Amino acid sequence: MQKEKLQQLTEQLIQYTSQADDIYEGVRVEGKEKDFFSEVKPFADNVRTVCIEWEIGMKEWMKVTEFKHLFPEQIEQTAHNLSDVAVQAFFPKTSYKRFKSHVQSVEYILNNVRAEIDRILS
Repeated sequence: MQKEKLQQLTEQLIQYTSQADDIYEGVRVEGKEKDFFSEVKPFADNVRTVCIEWEIGMKEWMKVTEFKHLFPEQIEQTAHNLSDVAVQAFFPKTSYKRFKSHVQSVEYILNNVRAEIDRILS
């Protein structure tokens, strides 16, 4: 996979993370769940598709390029956590502390990936 494509996917995942966080804040204020088939599933499916493509591409790239402070397990866990967050965001009963913790960890790794990609490509 092209490195520029992985850069784009990383940016897309950062946007999805922010979007999921915004959705969660909104449903907490409203106090009601969103419709599963019209809102939850399409968003979660889009996020999952990008996560899978990103995870596979990053792990392949990591086999041939040394990344500082990043490991394949972190990539795998981040993709998994973001896929979970994309679903949990739509439900106000989702634990606030757990949700925010997942969002922070996803953002941290994605920002590290972005910095590493920028470093490698420059």
